[in-house]
Amino acid sequence: MPADPGGHPMDDRLSRYIEEHIDAEPADLHRLDRLTNIRLHNGRMCSGHLQGRILKTLTAMAAPMRVLELGTFSGYSALCIAEGLATGGSVDTVEVDDELEDFIREALASSPHGEKVRLHIGPALDVMGRFADDEFDMIFIDADKKEYPAYYEESLRLLRPGGWILADNTLWSGHVVEEDYFRDRQTAAIRHFNDIVASDPRVEKVILPIRDGLTMIHKL
Repeated sequence: MPADPGGHPMDDRLSRYIEEHIDAEPADLHRLDRLTNIRLHNGRMCSGHLQGRILKTLTAMAAPMRVLELGTFSGYSALCIAEGLATGGSVDTVEVDDELEDFIREALASSPHGEKVRLHIGPALDVMGRFADDEFDMIFIDADKKEYPAYYEESLRLLRPGGWILADNTLWSGHVVEEDYFRDRQTAAIRHFNDIVASDPRVEKVILPIRDGLTMIHKL
């Protein structure tokens, strides 16, 4: 059972209590979360209520005008980020699975914030290569875990000084400290990513033990 830093078990009751004491999940996102779990495989990959409100709040705090998201999935996280943008801000989101395109575009069309989001279909590194240096104020990494180290270096190129990288799944269900998983390619890549970030003097960083781990990285 996962625990918070104080050692308290994060059981279903505590999760419900937290969700009852934060901002309500917007109706369009509640519907999208349900559709994601009904219509898509691995619906648990959807950010959901708590992480969605965190993404929206962090976006509002960072006040970015241009955001890049790697790994759209159903569009839930992109819409949470779009919700937190200041007037005139935009999100470029990248999804490698072209079979999700219709679902994502339907989700964007059904949201009051969908017009702020531009969808790109293709491998994340290929799409990133089309953008210029210092083009983004914030980047959210939530795509192929095996590519996290490569995403990180390319993100630093695209991110302006003072910008933020948010990287999801950086605790990888706790496997990052379980030796039985060290040879797993995804676990190994996440561990390598975490080591790179931890030793990089170009950034400030902190790992938040939220859901599957969320790393906040500030480019100096």
